[in-house]
Amino acid sequence: MGLKIFVNIPAHDLEATKAFYTALGATINPDFTDDNAACVVWNDDIYFMVLKPEFMATFTTKPIADPRESAQVAVALMLDSRDEVDAKADLAVANGGAAPRDPEDYGFMYQRSVEDPSGNIIEFGWMDPRAAEVGPEAYMAEQGA
Repeated sequence: MGLKIFVNIPAHDLEATKAFYTALGATINPDFTDDNAACVVWNDDIYFMVLKPEFMATFTTKPIADPRESAQVAVALMLDSRDEVDAKADLAVANGGAAPRDPEDYGFMYQRSVEDPSGNIIEFGWMDPRAAEVGPEAYMAEQGA
């Protein structure tokens, strides 16, 4: 097995959180889903484990941050186009998410930040492939900016 990413996030309402992520195109792996947690599958390499906070607390001695009140992490998922970013963010808001900030357009990169039903921050973004190749400063110089 190659490198896989499992992001563990708290979910106050597990059913609403599962519905939110499946509405965005993810699937739920039933083999790793029960009354305490759900395995959200984005693709073969990216997974979210959404966990009830009291269950998540069994994996650490540190307090579990309440994403409705504080930000501990923002997970960014890069997509293939600006249009896909807008479509995914709009779908997120239409399915119980929130858009706490306006879209951010950096010229070489575009992103929209949403919050899932528990308040976890998910960013959908797009970056011009040339900017990813040469870096933002070189890309902007090429563009005459």
